[in-house]
Amino acid sequence: MLPWKKLSTAELDLLYKAPVLVSVLAASTYNTINQDQKADALKLAHLKTFTARPELISFYKVVEKNFRNEFEHLEKQFYPFAKPNREALRHEIQKVNIIISKLDKKVAEILHASLTAYANHVRKSGMGILDDFVFPLPIKGLTY
Repeated sequence: MLPWKKLSTAELDLLYKAPVLVSVLAASTYNTINQDQKADALKLAHLKTFTARPELISFYKVVEKNFRNEFEHLEKQFYPFAKPNREALRHEIQKVNIIISKLDKKVAEILHASLTAYANHVRKSGMGILDDFVFPLPIKGLTY
């Protein structure tokens, strides 16, 4: 049995949006979406269908099917990405965390780690080598 089968349809729908939610949040800097980060998130959605942990392959296959449409929908829904809209986006991600906590502990940990790595990958994809050179350490409000 798939670990997410015990979730309601609404919970499952939100769970499948999780990679999109974290990608939109990670790519939304300076009140807009960084197009390089968006492109990287789309590529990563495809790569995850065969590079994710075995427990998550079927999950990412479902995610990939609607990733682009969901990304564009959320991009419009939360634009501009000023503080109130980013907080609303974080609230949606918090709902996902509650849903993840309902899963088997092992799967929950794997999925949470995967989503965290996903967000970090998207966030870092918008940084060029100059950013790494000029700002080698994270600076709150500037690099994150």
